[in-house]
Amino acid sequence: MAIWIEVDLCNGCTRCLKGCPYDAVEMKEGKASILERCTSCGACLALCKQKAIQTDVKPRVIPDFSDRKGVWVFAEQRHGQLHAASLELLGKAQELAAILKQDVSALLLGHQVSNLCDTLIKHGADNVYLAEDPILKDYRTNAYTNIIEGLVREHKPNILLMGATHIGRDLAPRISRRVEVGLTADCTELSIDPEEKILLQTRPAFGGNVMATIANRYSRPQMATVRPGVMEAVIKSGNKGQVISYKGVLEEKEIGTKLLETVKEDKKRVNLSEAKVIVAGGRGVGDAKGFRILEELAGILGGEIAGTRVTVEEGWIPYDRQVGQTGQSVRPELYIACGISGAIQHRAGMMNSRYIIAVNKDPRAPIFQVSDWGLVGDVHEVIPQMIEMLKQQKI
Repeated sequence: MAIWIEVDLCNGCTRCLKGCPYDAVEMKEGKASILERCTSCGACLALCKQKAIQTDVKPRVIPDFSDRKGVWVFAEQRHGQLHAASLELLGKAQELAAILKQDVSALLLGHQVSNLCDTLIKHGADNVYLAEDPILKDYRTNAYTNIIEGLVREHKPNILLMGATHIGRDLAPRISRRVEVGLTADCTELSIDPEEKILLQTRPAFGGNVMATIANRYSRPQMATVRPGVMEAVIKSGNKGQVISYKGVLEEKEIGTKLLETVKEDKKRVNLSEAKVIVAGGRGVGDAKGFRILEELAGILGGEIAGTRVTVEEGWIPYDRQVGQTGQSVRPELYIACGISGAIQHRAGMMNSRYIIAVNKDPRAPIFQVSDWGLVGDVHEVIPQMIEMLKQQKI
């Protein structure tokens, strides 16, 4: 299979030269010529108005997916508690399913977790596929993968969504490989194409400098993991769903791993996606010592500390405290941005905050464009004053 030029038809317009993503076209004596590095991607075919570019590559046919129905959400639970990301995804699933005129289903795996079904139905699940077994008490990759693979092959969903959590990031690629479909990781937005009715999956690319929108036209289910905190949980009043029990049999020998001991990390900090108040610092904080005053403010307000990408790269705060396109997405009640200029990469991670207070000595800083209140001044002068005032108020 190849692409070639009908020289007699070529008028040397150079459209194909400019439009080739692989620089596989050059001009020779005023005519286009295809180089060996051509991948036959076909980008040049639509550009040529003279129809001088020819190919014997047959266009890929989109299969018939009319039997693929439903928007599925993996309902992640740990020790009998649903992860907030799962409820957020059910909120988005309701929106997607309404456009497609399809049902919303939740996949719930664990041991003695049937009491969570009502919560999933309350948050929009029309169906809850419930798999309960002592083997599923703790997450193990093969056990969860085997069950979800079986459910996908039997019920043929159109869309399968998972939270981009530690479990979701391990489980999703295993399932996508098993059922031979693509997977878009760490999405920050999901929508339905109005014409093709396929899932459009948006995620940061090239270090967060651009946002890429990805569509899967050739396989089902359409799979994506979504960052916690970017969607909003929605309660569907009066929703009546059904619970469908998994009938398969699990055996330990199929799992491949055995949990010997669970070691819990002693964490005093709350996950940023669950924090109600966040005090975040940027380059303007100066150094790691500068974060101590921010930690004091966060402590008074009962909040959590966070930062921009540069503060993580400089080692001032841990990676799990980063907010932005390449970090976490948060939606606290109050977000205090200290010494943060407000680059779009950071704003994308905190724009869903209910109230935003910005402190920056540059009055033209972009952060002021999205803040509810702005304080122009040096962080090292303003924040201590805020702390003193809060102490006097006994907050």
